[in-house]
Amino acid sequence: MNGRAEQTKTPSERDVSAGMRVTWVGLIVNVGLIVLKLWIGMVSRSQALIADGIHSISDLFSDLLTLFGLRWGRKAADASHPYGHARIETGVGLIIGLLLLGAAVGIAFKGVTAIFQHRIVNPSMMTIIVAAVSIVAKEGMYWYTIIIGRRLRSLILVANAWHHRTDAFSSVAVLIGVLATYVNPAWYWADSLAALVVSVFIVKVAVSLIWRAFREVIDTAPDANIVDHLTRCASSVAGVRGVHDIKARYFGPHIFVEVHVVVDPTLTVKEGHAIAKQVEACLIADVGDVSRVITHVDPDTDDNQEPQL
Repeated sequence: MNGRAEQTKTPSERDVSAGMRVTWVGLIVNVGLIVLKLWIGMVSRSQALIADGIHSISDLFSDLLTLFGLRWGRKAADASHPYGHARIETGVGLIIGLLLLGAAVGIAFKGVTAIFQHRIVNPSMMTIIVAAVSIVAKEGMYWYTIIIGRRLRSLILVANAWHHRTDAFSSVAVLIGVLATYVNPAWYWADSLAALVVSVFIVKVAVSLIWRAFREVIDTAPDANIVDHLTRCASSVAGVRGVHDIKARYFGPHIFVEVHVVVDPTLTVKEGHAIAKQVEACLIADVGDVSRVITHVDPDTDDNQEPQL
């Protein structure tokens, strides 16, 4: 007897709705902050606040990409995409990471240029207030989005959450810079230096997100501890004499698993299939990220003596 069975778990509409809702809230917040930052930044000639406003524009694009990725990336499998659409989420996460990296380079360039050109900045109290409001709003959006993103195991929601937090970091740097310049206008470089600090934060997060998306694209296996856990789970099913050739890889927010289980060779096909389905149910229930399992059933023979874990 040698056969295989397959079981999948699909995302619910409730999950998609939760992700869409938090993204729409973030989009509305971003629009308001963009208007405030650019307006006050130009009036007060604050390089850091203008850079912060541009960063918020990249947040707006990030929100739009996230809406697209959630809507299409969480669609169920169909004839054209038999393994589902999860890689859309991965691709959008990669784009968001690249957007962050591009924003960081632009902010750093403008900050360095402003320092060498000795641009004088005269920030107003309104500049300070806008920066403070941005910190509170964006940190709040970070926690709102990251909680939903982790619950749904969504790379693009997590990426978008960090986009919110980098905006909060950006506003912290802006607040420090404009406060310093407000206290002593001779410290004209403080505003631009704050913009440079912002760019460092953004680069760090951008590289992390790009690397994570890249690992998913090249079918990187999960952590060894997860694979060991999957092996123990399959071995615990009644009727399984051994487990071997277990393979797992990330596919968007999901883990796809392929496993061989050794069973009594005298079992009927129906009985072997029932054991395979129990293995699949165990793996999906025991490891939340697992959404697709293919189980191969092998007879216990002299040529197939694998130690049971």
